[in-house]
Parts: sequence; C-alpha cells; structure tokens
Amino acid sequence: MLDTGDAPVPADRRRGRHALPAAAGILTVTAALTIGLAVAGRGGDPPRPDASAAASAANASAVPATGPGELTSGPLMAGSPPTRVSIPSLKATAAIVALGLEADGAMQVPDSATDVGWFTKAPTPGALGPAVLAGHVNWKGRRGTFFDLGTLPVGAGITVDRQDGSTAMFTVSKVEQYPKDRFPTAEVYGATDHAALRLITCGGEFDDTTQHYRDNVIVYARLAHAHPA
Repeated sequence: MLDTGDAPVPADRRRGRHALPAAAGILTVTAALTIGLAVAGRGGDPPRPDASAAASAANASAVPATGPGELTSGPLMAGSPPTRVSIPSLKATAAIVALGLEADGAMQVPDSATDVGWFTKAPTPGALGPAVLAGHVNWKGRRGTFFDLGTLPVGAGITVDRQDGSTAMFTVSKVEQYPKDRFPTAEVYGATDHAALRLITCGGEFDDTTQHYRDNVIVYARLAHAHPA
C-alpha cells in the first residue's frame, strides 16, 4: 500500500533549512532508483541528454556561497502533496502517486508505465529542498512517461499540480546522465537554497545480461513561479 499522506516537515526545515537525509536512507533510495526503475521490459534505448547544454548550465544550479540550505532567492511554497506533473516540451503529463518505503527499506516505485511517483520522505514540490519524482523509461513493454526525459533542454518548463489546488512551475537548469555506480547522491538529495525538483529515470544502453539499463538520467530544476503566488 502506498502512503498517500504528506511527509512531516522537520523542525530544521520550518526554520528555513532543509537537512541532508541520513546517509543510510540516501543509499537505500539510490539503490531503489538505480535498480527498480530499470527492470520491466526493454522498449528501446532512451535518448541521451545534451552534454554541452548540461555543462553550460552547471553553475546556474550551484548553491551560492552564502551557505547551503539557506533560502537566498526564489519563491517558496507551503508543503502540499503533488497530484500531477506536466512537461509541455515532451508533450507528457502523468498522475503522481506517493512512493514510500518497502519493508526492507527500499523505495517503492510506480507500478505502471504512465504514473510518476513522488518520494514522500523528500520535500513536496515547491517547498524548500529537493523534491524527487521518479518514473519508468518503460514498463512491461510500454514506453514510460519519462522515456524522453534526456531530451529536455535547459530552460524547459515543468508544472506540478498540488493537492491544495496550487501549481508549482519549475525551470530546468540542467539534465545529466550518470553510470549507476556513480549516482550523485549528495547533489540529488542534498540541501539546497531554493525550492528544487529532481526527475529521475533510467538511461543509457540496456544490458541484456543483467536486464537493466546501465545509467540514470536526472533532471535538475528550480521553482520559478507559484500559482497562486
């Protein structure tokens, strides 16, 4: 059963900071994302991100020297669970389901090609810190909502509808692809000075021996507008 409730807001986040999750939790979640989203049937190798565009945008997403975790710029929204994500440049939209943890500590994953999951142990989209949405490249022979995630250009918009009726509008700052054994845990889940969003799926070549994709594609975005403001 998926946990549909909102994750509690830690005291340090209420004071204007987002704490780095415990190391053991990060490693467990990383394993779930790099393995769980890879299986489910091959539907062709997904497109790779534009490496030059990702490199040129690296500085735009860096945490300013004023101190990691401090809100220094940009809008911020109160916590509210997400219900739907839309990526106009990919002509993609999907319902969002809540992803908690399995009994063994691994993160749950969506059980369909179309649904996208929000990790409930991370912030809600629009709140301070990195909200995490995960989706399949393919699932049981069907292309997933995030199949073309690697083609997203820097500056593209991502819209997340939320349970309280508000809408969080994000702008992509970079898109990168990493081998699964070099997943950038701290950059994905670590403290930020703004309301951030991470979209995660599998990528690269499909390994017929292991029945997994070899890489992960990660989209980094930050909150640009909140409606209502």
